[in-house]
This record gives sequence, C-alpha cells and structure tokens, in this order.
Amino acid sequence: MNWKQEWKPLALIVGLFLACVYLPVGIPRFDGAVTEAFELVKWYAREHVILCLIPAFFIAGAIGVFVSQAAVLKYLGAKAHKVLAYAVASVSGTILAVCSCTVLPLFAGIYRMGAGLGPATAFLYSGPAINVLAITMTGRVLGLNLGVARVVGAVGLSVFTSTNKGETREWFSATWTFAKQITPLLLFGVLAAGFFLG
Repeated sequence: MNWKQEWKPLALIVGLFLACVYLPVGIPRFDGAVTEAFELVKWYAREHVILCLIPAFFIAGAIGVFVSQAAVLKYLGAKAHKVLAYAVASVSGTILAVCSCTVLPLFAGIYRMGAGLGPATAFLYSGPAINVLAITMTGRVLGLNLGVARVVGAVGLSVFTSTNKGETREWFSATWTFAKQITPLLLFGVLAAGFFLG
C-alpha cells in the first residue's frame, strides 16, 4: 500500500466518520437549520423548477419540433450573414421571460437546430438580461436611462463576448462540461444555503 496516495481517501473517511459521530442532532438550532434547508429545496422545486425550468424544456422541445431548421439556419446558422445572425440572436430573448437557468435549454435547442455557436451564445448571454419584464422593471425602478443602458449593454456584451471567443467546438465542449458539473450541485447548493440560513 502506498500511503502517499492513500492518505487523502483515508483522511476523507475519518473526517466523515467524525462528522457523523459529533453530528449535533437534537440541538434546536441544528434541527431548525436542517428543516430550513429542506424547506428551501422544496420551495426551489415548486417555484423555480415547476414554473420556470420545466416550461423552458417544453419551449426548447417546441423549437426543435415546430421551428423549421431552414429558418434557424437562415437567421442563426454558421453560414448566415454575421450581422443578421448576431442581431437576431441578441434580441430574441426580448419576448421570453427567462432567467439564467431557464435559458440553457433554449440555447441547447437552437444550437441543436443548427444555429452557429456564436449567435447561440449571444442569445444565451442576452436572453435573461433583455426580456420584457426585466427591462420594464429596470426602467420603472431605476429610471429610463438605466433601462435603456441595460438593453444596449446586454445586446452589446452578448455580441462582443460571442464574437471574440470564436465559434469553436472546444468552447462548447468546455461549457457543456461546466454545465454537467454545476447542474448536480444546484440542489445541493440550495440545500446548503437553507441549512446555513436556517
């Protein structure tokens, strides 16, 4: 046995064991934190997943079934006129009330339909920032100047970031790897936040 390699798993096992032995079950603050953590996960599942994420999956599926691939290729495809593709992609999120989580299935839907990576990424970045609800709220609460600045900044930034990175498969691969790593941790993070806030 090589202890230089085996000490990390052993330390992890011993640490988990000691954490279980000294778990403060029965102490009201700890029990309240555990209950609050599960309440937060329950709220997140009800409010965000049911009301936002599931409809986004259906919209992404509808894009794949009902939107013609020729239209996606014409306006967003890799061979489409760049100015047109980025313009359409960066303002398409205006009609959708999506957040940064629910825009991901829509991004995947248009990308699978043949949209170029650059225009699809422009949509990914600008969609949550320029939807009608976000623009209206910003304009009403913070003033018209900041509402306009939000639109111009979101569209400009989405085009800038997606064109400067280039349309490479490596970028999409890295993004997908990141998404796969983050997605399973999402509920755990909400659970942990509820625990620490509870």
